[in-house]
Amino acid sequence: MDSNNYSYYDYGYDYEGFPALDPSAFACMPTSIGNWIYVTLAAVYSLVCLLAVTGNLLVMVVIIHNRRSISSTDVYLLHLATADLLFAITLPFWAVDAVSGWVFGDAMCKVISMLQEVNFYSGILLLACISVDRYLAIVHSAQSHGHKRPWLVKLVCAAVWLVALLLSLPVLYKGKLIHEGRTLCFENHDIPSAAIWRTATRFLRHVFGFLMPLATMVFCYTVTVWKLCQTKGFQKQKAMKVIIAVVLAFLACWLPHNATVFVDTLMRSNLIKETCARRDHVDKAMSATLTLGFTHSCINPILYAFIGVKFRRNLVKLLADKGLVSQSVQAHYKRSVSTSSESGLIVATR
Repeated sequence: MDSNNYSYYDYGYDYEGFPALDPSAFACMPTSIGNWIYVTLAAVYSLVCLLAVTGNLLVMVVIIHNRRSISSTDVYLLHLATADLLFAITLPFWAVDAVSGWVFGDAMCKVISMLQEVNFYSGILLLACISVDRYLAIVHSAQSHGHKRPWLVKLVCAAVWLVALLLSLPVLYKGKLIHEGRTLCFENHDIPSAAIWRTATRFLRHVFGFLMPLATMVFCYTVTVWKLCQTKGFQKQKAMKVIIAVVLAFLACWLPHNATVFVDTLMRSNLIKETCARRDHVDKAMSATLTLGFTHSCINPILYAFIGVKFRRNLVKLLADKGLVSQSVQAHYKRSVSTSSESGLIVATR
């Protein structure tokens, strides 16, 4: 098999390390994939890395610069930007891997894969925390709970990182593997008992790492939007625009991949019959949706810039403080946002 005839499965993107199928047991021919696809992937990953590093660093600087007026939601957004930044620094490794195979060794395979997984789980858990924060602030009119108890928000964020780390631990089974003359960063399990354990842990991660946070967001935002629709003013509706956009962007980028991975889990658990055609379709879908998920790390800063009026105002304030823009420009943006209920990156509605 030459370098132009690797399928997604052959390249080791066996999500979360199920044992490789014995090729002799199937009359399945690998899908022919041209080198141009890998070059394109490398270019996409490099561009996303540049945008993600620049954008998320900017978001972090803006939030920290306005830390005296930071809200609890802004703290979660700061941690979300940190997670995206950590993931962005892994993209150059995947870009090189796309064109040359894995050349960074076994230890870096584990580290880079771990950062990728931690980013995903911390992202969805932080978004679930934001949904609860908005639910409490708007539906139950919680009065400045983030300001009065900042230690609680910090404790929740610490718990999020811990849970994300624990959910990502199975990735440590990844290691360097030589396959058809190409070095892969791959999870290789050939022991049947390990396969059973991996099936169980994968289902647990589906439930606790995606379905439960997703259900939390759906409930909280459904009730919150219903509550907002009953109010006469528009200030709270404006405050929710950025958050809703951030959640929808996350789901648009990661929901297709997790749905595909769930189908793959059912196939590998023999709950869905595996055929050559189905395996080929799932492998292609996992490849495409994983690339879509990778692009998420650069999206949030773009949303803040185009939707978040308050973010733009704080950014201009930062630039004015550093002497990079005139005071007249700052005055224009200051007038564009009401100061009656501002806090941090977004408008806080307490």
